[in-house]
Amino acid sequence: MTDKTVTVKWAGKMTFIGVASSGNTVAMDAGPNGGGLGVGHGPMGLVLLGAGGCASIDVVMILEKGRSALTDCVCKVSGTRASEMPKVYTDIHMHFEISGKNLKEGAVERAVNLSMEKYCSASLTLAKAAKLTYDWEIIDG
Repeated sequence: MTDKTVTVKWAGKMTFIGVASSGNTVAMDAGPNGGGLGVGHGPMGLVLLGAGGCASIDVVMILEKGRSALTDCVCKVSGTRASEMPKVYTDIHMHFEISGKNLKEGAVERAVNLSMEKYCSASLTLAKAAKLTYDWEIIDG
């Protein structure tokens, strides 16, 4: 089992600085409408960014290990939240745009499926709370 500890420190108004165990930081903010300064990411947006980042790392690693001529990987993540508090995500969709030279459809499909069904802990965690769907496309180039 791997334990992770992060720290979130108040920076005034509704702005907070998150510090990962690595020491890297991220600014979080409730936005001007929520009393923040508008200088950071919203926490719920970071949830989607984390899932997209986690899955993208997997997809790129799998394709590179398979020696695919990958030139880009873009993951567009959209989420629908409940209208009532606590306004959790009810539906999340991840769309992967995989670019490269002569990419094999089977290799891309395998990489995305492995990430989304086996390796991406962020997405698999979210899938326990929300309906998670995904698709992908190959962009030649």
